[in-house]
Amino acid sequence: MMKKEYEELYIAGTDAGEALNRLAAIIKILRRECPWDKVQTHETLKICMLEEAYEAVDAIQEKDTANLREELGDVLLQVVFHSDLSSEEGDFDLTDVINEECEKMLRRHPHIFLEEKVKTIDKALERWENMKSKEHNEKSYTERLQKVPRALPALLRSSKVQSKASKIGFDWEDAKGAFGKVEEELSEFKDACEAGGREDMTEELGDLLFSIVNVSRFLDIDPEEALNGATRKFIARFQYMENASAERGLDLERMSLEEMDKLWMEAKNN
Repeated sequence: MMKKEYEELYIAGTDAGEALNRLAAIIKILRRECPWDKVQTHETLKICMLEEAYEAVDAIQEKDTANLREELGDVLLQVVFHSDLSSEEGDFDLTDVINEECEKMLRRHPHIFLEEKVKTIDKALERWENMKSKEHNEKSYTERLQKVPRALPALLRSSKVQSKASKIGFDWEDAKGAFGKVEEELSEFKDACEAGGREDMTEELGDLLFSIVNVSRFLDIDPEEALNGATRKFIARFQYMENASAERGLDLERMSLEEMDKLWMEAKNN
């Protein structure tokens, strides 16, 4: 049975402001009364923030608008939750978060909200980066690289670091140089594998992946999207193998590698 003091929480907001206030009120009550919510901290909620963001991106990739609406709500929940935690600690609240973001957007788009003009997207992005660097009081280019979030997927983070370094001219002239670096790092990785030192193998594998990301950047290919596509393709082909073996009365687990390879080639050709 609905508690009388919470009846108004079951009434949907008629606009974004009312809806956001409703969610904020629910979070405050949960922080006060729910055993799980009471003990959460910024640290314990880190993984939740990451997971919800990834799930929202996955919904975008799948073009699932119904799921995207739900996942964006989950992301918003994390924003409200973290804001409430900070409010309890006397640092900032949800209003501060929203207003600061509004001010940032106004400040970083003078070509829209002021009388300044830019002619190209590249110039607008350059101005954005310069303003961001100034706001963060970055005193060197190294600081710009260091502030690329470590929580980003490794491929994406390396691409962003490379892109920032390229802005001062530290880059290959074209993709040919980047391809040459891949061949060099592959050779070094093979040498490390033959030597058998795990630390060296790990280091050289990292260098090889970093050089492959560099090629993807020159070709304007998202390395995360490319690798995710390869993974989806692998799963689809594996599913074909499993279904095909079952239809033929075969047990995939008992098949030899040679037999599985034949099915794999069938999957590639279908």
